[in-house]
Amino acid sequence: MSKELAMELINVRKKIGKKEIIKGLSFSIHKGEVFGLIGPNGAGKTTTIRMMVGLMQLTEGDVRILGKSIKSDYKAAVREVGAIVENPEMYPFMTGSQNLNQYARMIPGITNERLREVVQLVGLEKAMKEKVGRYSLGMRQRLGIAQALLHQPSVLILDEPTNGLDPAGIREIRMYIRRLAIEKNVAVIISSHLLSEIELMCDRIGVIKNGELVAIQQVNEKTEHNHLKQVQIEATPIEQAIQLLKTEHDIHAVQEKEQISFKSEKENIPALIQTLVGHNVSVFQVGIATSTLEDKFFDLIGENTIE
Repeated sequence: MSKELAMELINVRKKIGKKEIIKGLSFSIHKGEVFGLIGPNGAGKTTTIRMMVGLMQLTEGDVRILGKSIKSDYKAAVREVGAIVENPEMYPFMTGSQNLNQYARMIPGITNERLREVVQLVGLEKAMKEKVGRYSLGMRQRLGIAQALLHQPSVLILDEPTNGLDPAGIREIRMYIRRLAIEKNVAVIISSHLLSEIELMCDRIGVIKNGELVAIQQVNEKTEHNHLKQVQIEATPIEQAIQLLKTEHDIHAVQEKEQISFKSEKENIPALIQTLVGHNVSVFQVGIATSTLEDKFFDLIGENTIE
């Protein structure tokens, strides 16, 4: 991932009437990075995206794309952006090729070679002669991405790109997004409700709640130091194992089906196992539960997010 800045939001605010919808968002996205924007319904994700691409006016602050201000140099800034906000709109009675050619006419300098390149990039070579009305939702999403990439943008913004797709379609879109970032050094910004997909696609995430940026963090961020781990052990006799952990190590373990579960620092786990084995407890399996993006998400915003 390049460290070159692709997009920067600086104290972005949006008021509608007296209500402040977006409250001073500031963050940056680098070239070659897939950045996820997540948050509960009504948090302000789509409003933020609309301001990023100039579809909604900023009340305060600025958005800079490759250093160009969307407020003072709108045309030059937006020239660097390709976007699909919600669903890509296509002409269903036209073929994939005819749709792309129609959009290409709106942009000076799009060559036939460039058209072939974006079609190959999204893997639609065999479907371009078919009418778009016969496309699956995943194929339409891929054609939409091809359309957004025609002018070789530095930033690609996708609002819910996997919405309504089946598992195979979701996997396809995920693969193309990762490929774009790695091979073409494009900064990709994704808004989605599917946290498991965000975890697989993105390098970093920004969490928005009530129009405010709650946190930005690496998706696979490791926090090993001095943190308690959730340990799960399959052992028998299970009651004896629970009692030994209590009396020998002052650990409160609970039974969960055929396992016992408790919290411990990682470096203490070998000694705990030695205690159990030394007292003739059979240990079949030891596991450490890792937190998912969903766990981190609810830690940040709380369980009850309906406003």
